[in-house]
Amino acid sequence: MTLADPAAVCILDEIGFPGETREILSPPRGERESPEGPEGKMAEVDYYKTLGVNRDATLDAVKKAYRKLALKHHPDRNPDNPEAEQRFKEIAEAYEVLSDADKRARYDRFGYEGVRGSFHGAGGGFAWEDFTHAGDFEDLFGSLFESFFAGSFGGARTSRRSTRPTRGRDVRVRFGLTLEEAFRGKDAELKVKRLEPCEACKGTGCEAETSPSNCPQCGGSGQVRISHGIFAMVSTCAACGGKGKVIKSPCSQCRGDGLIERTAKISVSIPRGVSDGTQLRLVGEGEAGPTGGPRGDLYIVLQVKQHDFFARRDDDLYCEVPITFAQAALGDEFEVPTIESTAKLRIPPGAQTHQVFRMRNLGMPRTGNRPDERGDQYVRVIISTPRKLTARQKELLRELAEIEGQAVKEDGRSLFERFRDGLKEIKRDWLG
Repeated sequence: MTLADPAAVCILDEIGFPGETREILSPPRGERESPEGPEGKMAEVDYYKTLGVNRDATLDAVKKAYRKLALKHHPDRNPDNPEAEQRFKEIAEAYEVLSDADKRARYDRFGYEGVRGSFHGAGGGFAWEDFTHAGDFEDLFGSLFESFFAGSFGGARTSRRSTRPTRGRDVRVRFGLTLEEAFRGKDAELKVKRLEPCEACKGTGCEAETSPSNCPQCGGSGQVRISHGIFAMVSTCAACGGKGKVIKSPCSQCRGDGLIERTAKISVSIPRGVSDGTQLRLVGEGEAGPTGGPRGDLYIVLQVKQHDFFARRDDDLYCEVPITFAQAALGDEFEVPTIESTAKLRIPPGAQTHQVFRMRNLGMPRTGNRPDERGDQYVRVIISTPRKLTARQKELLRELAEIEGQAVKEDGRSLFERFRDGLKEIKRDWLG
């Protein structure tokens, strides 16, 4: 049992519960100050300012701004310029966050601390391995200058292609947990269906004792270039689909894909205080890449089930507790349930129904860099009127009414008499 410090109990008359339109008296969580992040990066880092877009910019606007700035500050265009290289990395970091709907929502709500946990660089900062848009770079720089300054004209020629292996696809799964599990944190094992390298052919896609051969159409480049005068167009080779290799004897198990869908068991540690919709990222736990390419990532979307007693808003918990008229009039101290046990709540004399009391530090654990802090629990008291009274209770209530100078007209009819009179009223209302 936890004893709430009476000084920590605050009376709030007009605080709104979840689902109501009353105005909350405390500032939104996203507006609280955060300490300095890694490498001197402050929580107020402005990704929107980095890309030069408004906070309500569409995804297309973000992409357009990114492409323009990436071309301008790319290291190949700015050799021996460390400032351009650093600027290029900042642009990539901003684009990584603002182009992902979940990361952008967390950044808008919590600032830099909301996305810091998804980075894997030194000290928790952004690293190039966190950048999931490498395809955008190939689109921007892979053949831009090569197409217009090829140096050869007329006919179809092969074009140099990147030898970088293709990354596997990301996988997204949903995982449900109770509010108590979200409070304590949980170690879980997930079963995830994903593409794995074929064991029969070791991911090559070929039958035993055979191997892929270079595509005769593109010579193994995966691309062909058609030139007309000073203009040139590069396109994917239709014969090999851009792979640069063809398989004459495909594997009977994977049919030449080199990948087979299997169910993998993955262990995950869910931190304390997560909320509904929180997304966890496990790097390298997605699908395997073709022909030995690196794995994608696994994204776990957490779904916290609704609780029978508590409602949640950010890190605070809300509940309703019935009290008697005597408790409300005289004041009382009694136990109320908390997310982990019970705690004593003291209400003053003259408490009103629907009045809200705050019990500090009895809510959910705060995430991010404040794991030792907790939200608050708000208790709304509801005065409960008894449906049946003893003779002594009625006598005392009549005496109270006399003291207050009230003339109470009691209903002395029996249950049968009230039912009979009710039917008469219904008949009168229907027939006039």
